[in-house]
Amino acid sequence: MPDMPVLIVGAGPTGLTLGLRLARHGVPFRIVDGASGPGLASRAMVLQARTLEFYGQLGLAEAVIGRGIPVQTVHFCEHGKEVAALSLKDVGAGLSPYPNALSFPQDDHERFLVDQLASHGVAVEWGTALHGFEDRGGHVRATLRRDGTEEACEAAYLCGCDGAHSTVRQQLDLGFPGGTYDQLFYVADVAVAGPPTTDLFLQLGERSLVLMLPVRSSGMQRLIGIVPAELGAGAAVSFEDVRPSAESLLGVRVERANWFSTYRVHHRVASRFRVGRAFIVGDAGHLHSPAGGQGMNTGIGDAVNLSWKLAHVLEGRVGPGVLDTYEPERIAFARKLVQTTDRAFQGMVGQGWSSQFLRRWFLPHLLPALTGVAAVRRAMFRTVSQTRISYRGSALSAGQAGEVRGGDRLPWTGANYAGLAGLDWCLQVYGGVDPDLARVAAGLGVAVDGFDWNGAAEQAGFGRDAAYLVRPDGHVALAMPQQDAAALGAFAARIGLNKGGVACRGGLVE
Repeated sequence: MPDMPVLIVGAGPTGLTLGLRLARHGVPFRIVDGASGPGLASRAMVLQARTLEFYGQLGLAEAVIGRGIPVQTVHFCEHGKEVAALSLKDVGAGLSPYPNALSFPQDDHERFLVDQLASHGVAVEWGTALHGFEDRGGHVRATLRRDGTEEACEAAYLCGCDGAHSTVRQQLDLGFPGGTYDQLFYVADVAVAGPPTTDLFLQLGERSLVLMLPVRSSGMQRLIGIVPAELGAGAAVSFEDVRPSAESLLGVRVERANWFSTYRVHHRVASRFRVGRAFIVGDAGHLHSPAGGQGMNTGIGDAVNLSWKLAHVLEGRVGPGVLDTYEPERIAFARKLVQTTDRAFQGMVGQGWSSQFLRRWFLPHLLPALTGVAAVRRAMFRTVSQTRISYRGSALSAGQAGEVRGGDRLPWTGANYAGLAGLDWCLQVYGGVDPDLARVAAGLGVAVDGFDWNGAAEQAGFGRDAAYLVRPDGHVALAMPQQDAAALGAFAARIGLNKGGVACRGGLVE
């Protein structure tokens, strides 16, 4: 028998979220990281609504929001002067319990998650690096190295959340196609003269970009930008080198800089996300341009997707073949995201006429006008917030009822997310509940939540008296326009869904 069910390599937001979800499922695990502690050179700043919904399942969303600052207004600057302001206040109202993105620096974020893990009795094993591993069929045998001493560790599954230079990905010999942007980026924490602001400021220019966001924990501003080309891509760069450009572009005066770093940005997606008992998650599997604040949120989405599948397979709640759905569900989204964020980034900093139109007219002038149209605001929120992500076509998705199809994120009505806190399967019915359906659900250990048919349910796209089998990550697995007990039973048999604790065989089982 292996020492434990899961070994997590990497304690960034992705690995920490994976650990937190497993802890809530009651799955023992170890989480190791070669670093001495949580990161300091953090670049990811924005938490999207879908990530906050995942934290809401853990009862942590309000604590996270209290530590961050909602992104409600974006100011577009040109040559140091504001040319337009875009209001994003409650842009997702009616679509999510969290209608705004949140500015929450990755370093603060990581420390928060480490503390949450500690509350579950789990300590990150800092200074402990993965040296190598071997998949032995029934388990993985890993070699860990700490202070020059090696230790053998056996786990049922290995999860590589170890970032862009992932040891797990490299040892699996997975391709990592893509490229590296020519531009060198910088990130800095600075104090800016004048009254404090909680808004976001953005300047776009030909081959230039600088973003300023507030950091609540320190009262500072976070600057993220492109190092001016004349400074040289390979030269050692200090904040004093980029200060003139940043101050001129944003129209601010920096009083002091507390921290500064430079980095490269890549756009890549691994050829596989799973080989045998080893998985790669987050930046180990995909890297994105900074456009839209998507990368870290995508890694957290990976962790949520994988966590419940590992937990339920380990406890016999579903058949082991359910793990086969992790890669196709997440790699498809990662590939699409890399393409779209790459196009967006190249458009923002490019030299062609389309880039000039985007910078000079669309973003500062047309977009603020368009966001006054409700349909445009809703579409923009759904795209950026990751609430539009769907797993239609997955082996875990079937049916359509109303506008909702199997694989879609469960639409939010204001009351129907409470049942997702159990991190288990549930069946939601919008209307009267058929007794036969309720009996089949009870036999599967699936709670049934009945909701009155009302305007909110209709507006969300649900069908009247329809039933929806919802996965532990809040995505619809089976949508039934009629409450068909036989269809529920057949779907459960196919994926091996049962009360757990027993071996099960289904159509997806290996």
